[in-house]
Amino acid sequence: MVSAAEQMAANTSWAALGKATDLRNRILFTLGLLIVYRLGTWIPVPGIDGLALREFMEGAAAGLGGILSMFTGGALGRMGIFALGIMPYISASIIVQLLGSMVPALEQLKKEGEQGRKKMNQYTRYGTVALATLQAYGLAVSLEAGELVTDPGMFFRFSCLVTLVGGTMFLMWLGEQITARGIGNGISLIIFVGIVAELPAALGQFLASGRSGAISPAVIIGVIVMVVAVIAFVVFMERALRKIHIQYPRRQVGMKVYDGGSSHLPVKVNPAGVIPAIFASSLLLLPTTISTFSGAQTGPIMSTLLAYFGPGQPLYLLFFVAMIVFFAYFYTFNVSFKPDEVADNLKNQNGFVPGIRPGKRTADYLEYVVNRILVLGAAYLAAVCLLPEILRGQFAVPFYFGGTSVLIVVSVTMDTIQQVQSHLLAHQYEGLIEKSQLRGKSKKRGKKGAARR
Repeated sequence: MVSAAEQMAANTSWAALGKATDLRNRILFTLGLLIVYRLGTWIPVPGIDGLALREFMEGAAAGLGGILSMFTGGALGRMGIFALGIMPYISASIIVQLLGSMVPALEQLKKEGEQGRKKMNQYTRYGTVALATLQAYGLAVSLEAGELVTDPGMFFRFSCLVTLVGGTMFLMWLGEQITARGIGNGISLIIFVGIVAELPAALGQFLASGRSGAISPAVIIGVIVMVVAVIAFVVFMERALRKIHIQYPRRQVGMKVYDGGSSHLPVKVNPAGVIPAIFASSLLLLPTTISTFSGAQTGPIMSTLLAYFGPGQPLYLLFFVAMIVFFAYFYTFNVSFKPDEVADNLKNQNGFVPGIRPGKRTADYLEYVVNRILVLGAAYLAAVCLLPEILRGQFAVPFYFGGTSVLIVVSVTMDTIQQVQSHLLAHQYEGLIEKSQLRGKSKKRGKKGAARR
C-alpha cells in the first residue's frame, strides 16, 4: 500500500510553485547569490598580466589548464578573486570530520549538540584559512615563476594572498547563506554552478575539434552516447540501496497496548556520496596546479612527481583509485554510517534485526553488510572517475569530462529537486490543515445557528 504522503508527493504539481511564496523567495535568493558568485569569477586579481595569462591559458586549455579552470568555474583561467574556489573549505571540512572520528576530544565535542556543532564549524573555518593561505601563496609564487605578473615581488604576493583567501572565505559565507536561507546545499550548488557554467564552452571546443578533423565523427558520437549512459548509471547507483528489515515488538504505554510493527533500515550503495572523489581530486590537483602556472621553472622534485603522478600516468590512476577506495570506506564507517551508533539507536528504540541479537551482534551484522555493499559502491566511484582519464589518454578528448564533475552535477541536481518537492509537499500539508480548520469553524457556526433557531 502507498502511504498518503507518498500519494501527495506523486501528485505534487510544479504549478503549485506559484502559490508557495516562501519556496519562491528561497529560490530567488539562491539564484541571486549564485549570480554574485558568477560575477566574482570575472573580477581579476590585481597585478596579473592579462595578455600573457590569456595566451598561456589558450595553450593549456586542452590539457590540465582546462581541468583546473572547469573545477573553479573558469575563475582560475581568468585568475579571478575566486580562483581557489570552494575546495579549501571542502578539504578543511573533510579533514575536521575525519579528525572528529579519530581524536577523542573532537569526538566528544560532536556529541554536545548545537554548541559542539558550532565549535566544529569554527575549527573548519580556521582550517579553511590555513589551507587557502598555503594554496594562495604557492599560486602567487607559481605565477611569478611563469612570468604572468606585471610587477613581481613581495607586494604582489601579499596582495594576491589576501585577495584569494578573502575570495574563498566570501564563497564560504555565500554557501552558508544559501544553505540557511535558500534552497539546497550552498557549497554543493556553488561547485555545481561552476561546473555547469564551463560546460557549454568545453562542448563547443570538443565539437570544433571534430569539425576541424582532429577527432573523427565516430568518436564524437561514441563520447556523447557514453556521457548519457554514465549519467543514467550514476542516477541509478545514487538511488540504489539495501533495505535491512527491522522488527519492533509489542509494547504497552500506560493502559494502551500497541502492536509490533516492522520497518526497514535503508543503506545506500554509496553512503559516502561524492566526498571520496572530491577529496582524492583535490589532493591530486594541488601539485599540478602549482606546476601548471610555474611553467618552465618547475623544480626537479615537482618534475619527478609530474613524470610519475601526472594525469593519465599509471601511478596517477593507481593512486587515484586507492584514495577513492580508502576514503569511501573510511568516511562511511567514521562519518556517514557508524554501525555501533546505529545498533545502539535501534536497541534504545526496542528495534532489532530478525535473527540477530541487539547490541554488539547487530553492530557486527551491520558492519558486515556495509562492508559488502561498499565493495560495489567503491568500485562504482572508481569506475566513474577513471573513465574520463582513460578517455582523455586514449582518444585525446580536448575537454574535461570529469567523473567527479558528473557525480557532483547529478547528485546536486537530485538533492535540489528533492528539497524543492519537500517544500511543495509541506506547503500542501499547510493548505490542507488550513482548509480543515476552516471547515471545522464553519460546522461549529452552523450548529450554533441551528440551536438559536
